[in-house]
Amino acid sequence: MSTILLLFILLSFFPFSTPQPSCTLNTFSQNRIFSLCNSLPELSSTLHWTYHPSNSTVDIAYRAPQSADGWIAWALNPTGSGMIGAQAIFAFLDSTGSMTTISYPLANTRPMVRNISLSYKVYSMESEFLNGMMVIYATIELPGNNTRVNHVWQESNLFTNGFPNGHRTSGPNVLSTGELDLLSGQFTAAGNSRLHLKNRHGVLNAVSWGILMPIGAIMARYLRVFKSADPAWFYLHVACQISAYVVGVAGWGIGLKLGSDSKGITYQTHRNIGIALFCLATLQVFALLMRPNKNHKHRLYWNIYHHLTGYSVIILSVINIFKGFDILEPENKWKHAYIAIISALGGISVILEAVTWAIVLNRKKSESSEKFQQGGNGVNGKTGHDSRQHQEA
Repeated sequence: MSTILLLFILLSFFPFSTPQPSCTLNTFSQNRIFSLCNSLPELSSTLHWTYHPSNSTVDIAYRAPQSADGWIAWALNPTGSGMIGAQAIFAFLDSTGSMTTISYPLANTRPMVRNISLSYKVYSMESEFLNGMMVIYATIELPGNNTRVNHVWQESNLFTNGFPNGHRTSGPNVLSTGELDLLSGQFTAAGNSRLHLKNRHGVLNAVSWGILMPIGAIMARYLRVFKSADPAWFYLHVACQISAYVVGVAGWGIGLKLGSDSKGITYQTHRNIGIALFCLATLQVFALLMRPNKNHKHRLYWNIYHHLTGYSVIILSVINIFKGFDILEPENKWKHAYIAIISALGGISVILEAVTWAIVLNRKKSESSEKFQQGGNGVNGKTGHDSRQHQEA
C-alpha cells in the first residue's frame, strides 16, 4: 500500500507543461494581419496563418525568440509527423548581418542544409529579426489541399559553413511537432503522448531503482541486527526488492518503447546503464531462488555476490536517474525533490550504521563476558573435581 501511495505522490510531481502567452497580442511589420494563430507549446513560438480555399494556399508567419547568432525553422511534413520528411524553411542572419531565408527538405537527422526546393510550391518566403525575435513569412500551396497538416518547428545556434546544422536532441527541441487544423485552429501536440511516456518512464524508474531498492537494502542491513525483527526483516526486504523489480521492469519496458520510437536519437550512456541495471537486477532476483542455507559451505560466496550486485544496482540506479533528469529536463524542483529523498535515505543509513554497530559491539562484549564467566566456572569446577579425586586416591 505504501508503495502505491509513493508512486502516486511522485506521479503528481511531473506536470511539466506551462501555459503559453496569447498569440493574439503579436503584431507584425508592414501591418500584416492573419486570420488565426496558435501559441505553440514548445520553444515559446507562435504560428499565425490565413488560409485561402480558392487556390489552396496559406500565408504563414512563424515567430520565435532567437539571438543574432542563431536560427529558426518551420516546416510541413506531408508524409509523416516528425522531422524526417519535413519540408522546412530556415531563417538566420548571414555573415553580412542580413536575414537569409532558405528552404530545405529534411531527409535525415543530420542534414547539411542548403537552399533546395521543397516538395510543395512556395510562392514567397522572407524573414526578419527585430527585438530578439525572428519571424518567417511564407505563402505556400497546401499539399493535396489538405487543411489538417503535420508541422514541425525548431531553433538552434549550430552552424556549419554558414548554414544551420543540428539542434539539441532533448527537451523542447524534440517535442516541437504536432497536427494543426488550418480551418478551426485546433492544435494537437504530437509530443504530448511521448512526453507522458517519458514522464512515466522517469517516475517508475525513480520509484523502483532509485527509492525502493535503497529502502530494501536498508531493511536488510540494519533491521536484521534487532533480534525482535527476525525473520520479519527478511520478508520485508524480499517484498520491497521484488516490488522494486516489478515496477522497474515496467519502466524499463517503456524505455524500450521510447528508444524504438526515437530513430536517430540515442542517449547512449543512459541506455547502456539501463540495460546493465536490468541484467544485474534480473540476476539478483534469480539468485534468490538459489540461496543456500545458512550453514552451507557456499553461503559465504553467495552473500558476497548478493551484496556486490545489490549495491552495484543501487549506485548505477542513482547515476542513471540523474542522467534521466538531464534528458527530460523537468523543472529544477523535481530534481531537488529526488536529491532530498536520496539524501534522507543516506542520512538514515548513516544514523542506523552507528546505532547498529553500537548494538553489535555491546552484544559481542556481553557474549565475551558471559563466555569468560562460563569458562572460569568450568576451570574451577574441574580443579575441584581433580582435587577430590586426588584425595580419594
